[in-house]
Amino acid sequence: MSEARDYLMRQFDLAWQLASYHLDGLTTEECLWRPAREGLHVHRREDGGWDADWPDRESYDLGPPSIGWVTWHLGFWWSMVLDHSFGPGDLTREKVRWPGSAEGVREWVGRLQQRWRTAVAEVSDGDLRSHERSRWPMRDRPFGDVIAWATVELTKNASEIGYARFLYATRDRSR
Repeated sequence: MSEARDYLMRQFDLAWQLASYHLDGLTTEECLWRPAREGLHVHRREDGGWDADWPDRESYDLGPPSIGWVTWHLGFWWSMVLDHSFGPGDLTREKVRWPGSAEGVREWVGRLQQRWRTAVAEVSDGDLRSHERSRWPMRDRPFGDVIAWATVELTKNASEIGYARFLYATRDRSR
């Protein structure tokens, strides 16, 4: 057993509990609601699929993202890190699509969580210190840093979803 991996996974499990709390009961209507006129969002394509906005910069003046976009972003980075750390490493942002519904989000993110948990369970202490698997989003860093980053990113996305759900739930009362 790897003591360091176990610490990392306990932190991940805590972040996953928070994400699950905010994903449970999430509706497609909440996902597609826009908290402001401007902000990153998901858009239905003519073929029925969904694309997500991609910002050309990080700036507060972009406006708050929709829950749909945040859930796409969660699936995007998790798909990317899995592919680049444990797969062929050829996945690109353009290939990652939003599933189109809250139920689809829960299924997608649930599968990613299972794949991540299974893959990280096999990581040794040597793997945690090695740079070999660290190909996205960072290079030349120990893979333990990538695992820790994923937990922080999951926590951030979970809190963004939760905050937007609070705004959605009180949207008519706040005006």
